[in-house]
Amino acid sequence: MSTNEKKPPLNGRRALPSNNSNDEENEVPEMEAFGLIPRGFNPRDYLRVVDIHMFKDPHEINKQQHHTDRYYSPKLIVRRGQPFQIQIDFNRPYNPETDQFWLEYLIGRYPQQNKGTYIPILVGDVLRPGEWGAKITYRENNSIRLSIMSSATCVVGKFRLYVAVWTPFGILRTHRNAETDTYILFNPWCQQDAVYLDDEKEREEYVLNDVGIIFHGNINDIKFRSWSYGQFEENVLDACLFLMDKAELELSGRGNPIKICRVASAVINSRDDNGVIAGSWDNTYTYGVPPSAWTGSVDILLEYYSSKQPVRYGQCWVFAGVFNTFLRCLGIPARLITNYSSAHDNNANLQLDFFLDDEGKLDTKITKDSVWNYHCWNEAWMTRPDLPVGFGGWQVVDGTPQETSDGMYRCGPASVQAIKHGHVCFQFDAPFVYAEVNSDIVYSRREKNGIQVIEKIDTTHIGQLIVTKEIGGDGMMEITEEYKFQEGSEEERLALETAVMYGIKKQTTQDTTYQPQTDVDMEFQVQKAILGSDFKVTIIFRNKSHNQYTATTYLSGNIVFYTGVTKNEFKKHSFSAKLEPSSSSAFDVVIKSSEYLSDLLDQASFHFFVTARINETGKILAVQKATVLEIPTLRIKTQGELVAGKEMSVTVEFTNPLKQILENVTLRLEGPGILRTMKKEFRKIPMNSTLIWDVKCIPKKPGLRKLIASLNCDALRHVYGELNVQIQKP
Repeated sequence: MSTNEKKPPLNGRRALPSNNSNDEENEVPEMEAFGLIPRGFNPRDYLRVVDIHMFKDPHEINKQQHHTDRYYSPKLIVRRGQPFQIQIDFNRPYNPETDQFWLEYLIGRYPQQNKGTYIPILVGDVLRPGEWGAKITYRENNSIRLSIMSSATCVVGKFRLYVAVWTPFGILRTHRNAETDTYILFNPWCQQDAVYLDDEKEREEYVLNDVGIIFHGNINDIKFRSWSYGQFEENVLDACLFLMDKAELELSGRGNPIKICRVASAVINSRDDNGVIAGSWDNTYTYGVPPSAWTGSVDILLEYYSSKQPVRYGQCWVFAGVFNTFLRCLGIPARLITNYSSAHDNNANLQLDFFLDDEGKLDTKITKDSVWNYHCWNEAWMTRPDLPVGFGGWQVVDGTPQETSDGMYRCGPASVQAIKHGHVCFQFDAPFVYAEVNSDIVYSRREKNGIQVIEKIDTTHIGQLIVTKEIGGDGMMEITEEYKFQEGSEEERLALETAVMYGIKKQTTQDTTYQPQTDVDMEFQVQKAILGSDFKVTIIFRNKSHNQYTATTYLSGNIVFYTGVTKNEFKKHSFSAKLEPSSSSAFDVVIKSSEYLSDLLDQASFHFFVTARINETGKILAVQKATVLEIPTLRIKTQGELVAGKEMSVTVEFTNPLKQILENVTLRLEGPGILRTMKKEFRKIPMNSTLIWDVKCIPKKPGLRKLIASLNCDALRHVYGELNVQIQKP
């Protein structure tokens, strides 16, 4: 270390400062003398490295065998625990009797052998599986070919390579050469790796697929859109490594997927660490991009990598989309999950409390819990040596900031298997995820005398459907069974009792009285409707008794964020319903577009709350339901031949369906392997008129690719379109 270089401050506890930046380097001496060097010493008399060949092109052996040929990077990228090849050219033939050389891999500013950040490799005769080693596979003239094995538990990141040659007077090293930098990633193909996945189709989907599907909408109206993960695009790998530097994860811990997931779930959101994405759930997106406008992760990661400032704005599917890119890019198998009717429980007591006032209307002042129409998180695949046997496999990780965990906004990894069986004592954050998929909704009303009356307990509303994209296709795969047993089954009760035993709070119903209403049932249906049109809500009563009843009925229509938080009530309607004995009766309430359009939020989401009081018995019925309007889509077309390396044209079309002019409209278009994200602004789109946007591009690679587009303006968000295109070989 040169004397004028500033030494970092040391503390009394450690000999070296912490090594938590993959980007920083130390100076490595090219001549390390053993003592005084005699006068006649000439380094040129000894074996000298002239050149090193890394075989790092996409079509060459290393990237092909390591499944890294799709990374858009000129450097060598390999996966740990699997051999790769390099060739060294010397100034003369190598003589194993007299010449001695070794390789050195270094990472970070303070490499140390016991931390796995300085790795000297001697050349031997055999390679042991999953351990560092090197052997000569071929010798010709002045060149040798080496096969190098990395450890299956080694640190993941960008290593620097040096070749060291021994002489009687000191060690001669190659000079610093960025061309020989080697990225080492997780290896789901290697049995000794903690992220080993044994099914090739699953590896192709969860590690190598660079586009995915995000399911949104709500339980009664499932919608989906494509998302470009783009984990192989230029500079994305460096951006993902930078996230671990940003989170200050010690380099020696970067071989452990549990640690990486835990710190990444905190750094993906900007709360408390200036992480990647700033969330915004209040429908104002000044100075930023509305969450619904993003079509993929690449723009977000690259903007963060260059500006080092949180990118505005995201909501749950954006956090999950970027997190998925991060995991797949590093080689950790990952998938994006949607939980429909997801509980956000503010006091982790396994019950969401909805309080009604005297008339049976929802009291928004004291109701703190909310039901998200849907919530997206991720699952990452890994072994859990820190837990008892059987809890490895898929782990929930969530980058959306909801609650703090160990003082930071982060969540996971929590074993899906542990959640299913109620073993919520196992780290990390299992109780929170358990509540998201298993809470009960309790409707209660406080009488004048202070007694709390529970009007209804809904045990099946939360976590009704948990889904992810199917393997090898764009369809939906239900995975509810991975998280919970069949509703009402003996196993489900047992899992709940286990969770309660391990400290999940389940409130007792003391100081409350609860007698379920049995002789009258009420439900309602919302007609499917397109944004901008009128629709009706039908309320159905079934009177199973032999008495005639009258029911005073309230319908409250609210515009809500997809998180279930109300923005405002746009419809109040009350009527008296006559219920004949042993019969059903239906009542329609019409909702006009003029009542909701001016206040609509970007997910076009409504929440209807219907309560009815049976006047003769005083019993209250309560039902709630979320509904989403149909949003128009973008049409994408291509013209000309679709051949790699040849220009093609793409057209995006959209017709304005609203009874108003759309202003300041932004279109985005992207397609991994076809074109980088493009944006275009349109000042105005009159009613019923169609905009057309033509784009020219040159696809890079043959194969099945996807084009994804989004349209965004204040009056209309979540407008998407997509198209599968088959690019031919030239």
